[in-house]
Order: sequence, then structure tokens, then C-alpha cells
Amino acid sequence: MSMKSISSSVYEWVDERLGLSEMAAFARHKQVPVHSQSFWYYWGGISLFLFLVQCFTGVLLLVYYRPGAEAYESVRQITFTMHFGWLIRSAHAWSANLMIFSILVHMFSVFFMKAYRQPREFGWLSGMLLLGIASVFGFSGYLLPMDELSYFATKVGLEIPTAIPWIGSVMANMLRGGPEVSEFTVQRFFALHVVVLPAIFVPLLGFHLWLVQKHGNAAPPSVEALPKEERKYMPFMPNFLRKDLAMWIVTLNILALLASVFPWSLGKQYDALAPAPMGIHPEWYFMSPFEMLKLLGAVLPGEAGEIAGILLFTLGIVLWLLIPFYDTRKTSGQRARAANYFGLVAIVALLSTTILGYLTIR
Repeated sequence: MSMKSISSSVYEWVDERLGLSEMAAFARHKQVPVHSQSFWYYWGGISLFLFLVQCFTGVLLLVYYRPGAEAYESVRQITFTMHFGWLIRSAHAWSANLMIFSILVHMFSVFFMKAYRQPREFGWLSGMLLLGIASVFGFSGYLLPMDELSYFATKVGLEIPTAIPWIGSVMANMLRGGPEVSEFTVQRFFALHVVVLPAIFVPLLGFHLWLVQKHGNAAPPSVEALPKEERKYMPFMPNFLRKDLAMWIVTLNILALLASVFPWSLGKQYDALAPAPMGIHPEWYFMSPFEMLKLLGAVLPGEAGEIAGILLFTLGIVLWLLIPFYDTRKTSGQRARAANYFGLVAIVALLSTTILGYLTIR
């Protein structure tokens, strides 16, 4: 029996049980809109690729990382002793930042292309939940090296919930595992980072991807307004898939360049009794709310400023989440224009407060 017949028999055996031909037929018939803004379609795939990199590098780091009292020493060994440990750690850290950046770009492209409208409301809501979980991934992973910067930045970050009346202190103590950030906090953040969050994120990601396949890629309103015979499409397989994979390769090259040329540093081991060093600040994706709290704290001193900042940011997130239920019409109108202005205000506010936050670091 020839190799061709053997492979054909194996494929038929697998196809009968898994329905590979049905999935291939679906992929061949799926169409992707072609227009001047098609570039933004690739950012969802880039986010998925970077999450896969996170999973792969995270498992490799998990082999040597020891949460608790030996957290810093294990990260030091990974960085300076293990073969290519510094590269794996740098790839993990850089891919985390690039993933959040790509999710934000994907979110704003979906917003301005009105891809949250009927029947894609659940796609928008699930995507926002994925962004929220990705942010918690970043916050929980930031502490794990337990160096000086991560310790004090997490300590400051966990002080923010204490401004919430009645439940704030309870929430902060639950996250810290006590009144202060310690080895117990590392153990809790480690469990959150490698068990709890992936258990929520992966099924939600599968649901989000299923919705994308079910409803397809949305075209911007200007394209939706054209007659069907004037719209252009490309087959998902192989045309769009080939371009999507090319973007993955470009992303991998950028990640490899950043991880190798700008390796992720490891600071001094934390000392809980030492004063906080100068220049303590959160990661860039938390800088905007951090700076908003500082600005409102200057206007409303004490807990009033912190509470006002938390309420303002929470209100903005709620309004952002509910935008599919406000801008519901397929055609452009007053609500569509108001949504666009809201999106522009959000971008300006996020960028300006983030830049201001870095300019005022002391």
C-alpha cells in the first residue's frame, strides 16, 4: 500500500469521527469583507497569537518558578542561570504588553467600525470581559518576580480598593492575604495567574471566537450602505488565513527583536522595611486610571478624591460596555455620531492621562 493511500485512509478515518471536511467546507465558504479598513481585521488574530505565546512561555517559566519566599531567587536563577531563561522571561513579559496593546487596538477598531451592533452585542461584551481579564493577568503577573519595583507598585495598587466604602478594606486584605504585601500575596497572585484566570479566560475566548465565526467580520457603515453587488469579499481560506498567518510572523519577529535587544530587567530584591524608591508607577495600561486618581486627589483631597476617581472610571467603563444598546441603528444618525464623539473623547482621555502620568513620575 502506497503512502498516499495510507494517508487518505487515515484522513477518512479521522474525518468520519471529527468532521474535518465539514469544517474545511465552512472555512472555504466563509467570506471576509474587503475595503480600505480591512487592515484592522488582523488585530484580533494578533491578540490570539500573543496569548498563545503567553501560554507557551508561561509553561516554561512555571517549571522553574517557586512562589512564596523563594520567588525572587527563582526568578533570578531563571534570568541569570538557566540556559535562555532570560529570553523566555523577556518573551513572556513583552508578549503580555503587546497582547494588551493589540487588544486595545482591536477594541477601538471594533468600536469605530460599529461592529458591536446587532447581532454582535455578545461579541462586544465578551471582548470587553477578555480585556478586563487580560488586565488582571498583567497585574497579578507583575508581582511574581518580587523585586523592588513590582513589590512597591503592587502595594500602591492594592491601596486603591481600600477607598471603596465598607468592602474596600476586606477586598484588599483578601487579595494580599493579610494587611501587607508578603509571600502570601505572591502565592495568591500565582494561583490567580496560572489557575483561576486561565480557567475563565480560555472558555470565554472560545465563546468569543465562536461568535466571530458565527456572525462573520463586520464591515464599516460606509461599506454596509453599499448595494450588495458593489461590496467586495475575499475567501477566508486560503486568502485571509494566509494574510493572517503573515501578520503572526511579523508579530513574532517584532517580539523576538524586543525580547532579545531589550531583555526584561530584574531589579533588587524587595525590602519591606525600606522606603519606596523614587519613580514607582504602574504598568502603562494602568497609568491612565492611576493619573486620574492623582488629578482628582489634588482637587478633592483625601478619600473623597479616590472615591470620585473610582466612580468616574467605573461610570466610563459601564457606558463603554453599554454602547451596543445605545447605538442600535444600522444607518448613521445622531446616536452614531454621539458614539463616535464618545470614542474620540475616550482615546484623548486615555492618551493624555497616560502621557501626563509618565511626565510627572518622580
